[in-house]
Amino acid sequence: MNSKSDPRWAYPLVNLATLLWATNFALGRLFRNEIGPFTLTAARFTVAAIILSIWGSRLPAQERAPGRQSALLFGMGLTGVFGFGWLLYSGLQHTTVTNAALMNGTAPLIIGLLAALLLKERFSPQSILGAIISLSGVAVIVSGGSLEVLLRQQWNVGDLLVLAAVADWGMYSILARVVTRSRSTISATWLSTLLGLPLLYISAAWEWQTRPPTLDLPVMVAVIYIGIFPSVVAFLAWNEGVRRVGPSRVTAFYNMLPVFGALIGVVWLGESFGLAQLIGGGLIIAGSLTAVWTDLQGPRSRYER
Repeated sequence: MNSKSDPRWAYPLVNLATLLWATNFALGRLFRNEIGPFTLTAARFTVAAIILSIWGSRLPAQERAPGRQSALLFGMGLTGVFGFGWLLYSGLQHTTVTNAALMNGTAPLIIGLLAALLLKERFSPQSILGAIISLSGVAVIVSGGSLEVLLRQQWNVGDLLVLAAVADWGMYSILARVVTRSRSTISATWLSTLLGLPLLYISAAWEWQTRPPTLDLPVMVAVIYIGIFPSVVAFLAWNEGVRRVGPSRVTAFYNMLPVFGALIGVVWLGESFGLAQLIGGGLIIAGSLTAVWTDLQGPRSRYER
């Protein structure tokens, strides 16, 4: 089995995606006072659209047009390019980063359930156990290992919005799984990005009325980086992982985001890294490996039949 069909390649790809998204979160935090979230999102996907358009223009004719998949591709643009960011940023206006991280930690469970209901993918007890172990790791990281901190959290409408963002990302992944059955990952990512851009431009124009960005050199460099790596490379890597093994399995590694985020925070932002981060990161990795351990053993059974 070559690398183009080996399902095990999905897991390095999705870990690359989560690592790059963690750098995006760090840069978004670093420049949060210089550029608003909608403006940054619109700018990053504009850069991504330019790069993907250059790449996509070389695809076969049938890959360059939405065709019968127009609705599905627009759905990808609505959910992954526009909706996820809008829901997440809106939720963060009303809730804490701790609560948001905990809500995001439910992604493997929620997306696994969606994939089971909509795609009839198997959501095994092993996958559920892995998701629960990973969620406990997220809880350890965001609480600093303190049960009292978790019990003191106040839950509000912002938490529901973040949960909606997780479900929204699940729908994006499911749509990507369906679309990439009949077209390449590059084509699906490119066309869905183009279809989601108009909604982002409307949102950014509204944001500029009250919060114009500071477009100095550091911000522009950050936008270009985010447009290339967390937007083009990460989305292609995630969608290719989804194509190979489906959304429920790749989402087992979605909770690596806080692990990579903690490491990047130490290196880039000088943040502390203590026992809670070490234990929580270990639990997340253990849970992710538990969920996909059978797949990692080699190309057998369902892949070879």
